[in-house]
Amino acid sequence: IDNSYEIERGKPMPSEVHGYIQGRLIARLYAYEDKYNILSELSLDLNDWGSVPDIAIYPKRNMNFREDRIEVTTPPLCAIEILSPSQSLQELVNKASLYFQHGAKSCWLVIPSLENIYVFSSPEHYNIFRSSQTLTDAALGLELELSKIFS
Repeated sequence: IDNSYEIERGKPMPSEVHGYIQGRLIARLYAYEDKYNILSELSLDLNDWGSVPDIAIYPKRNMNFREDRIEVTTPPLCAIEILSPSQSLQELVNKASLYFQHGAKSCWLVIPSLENIYVFSSPEHYNIFRSSQTLTDAALGLELELSKIFS
């Protein structure tokens, strides 16, 4: 398998389920587009650390379509990472800690095979939401019906 994607992006190749979940999350998050910008596969350069979260949530601002940026140096309010089949959960837990160290207020770890989303409010504190529940993120004031994501 050609791993140039993984080398270039610094993350595992996404799978079919990964892409499906990512698309459904983005679609549902657009219910909050008056409050937030929802960005997919954004390259971050946060001082000493680079990352490409599957989804990044930022405060709402007008996009400048004439001056695009390849790398963004402002941390997202929330980074959402979806576990890929070739990735370990520990990798994502470590990334969540780094997002918080760089200023994120929330981090979601999505575990497709278990149909769970872990919503971290700090590196040490998280809530687990199952596919039959409504996810709540108090830091962002978000609610998502997970039955709409895992269906």
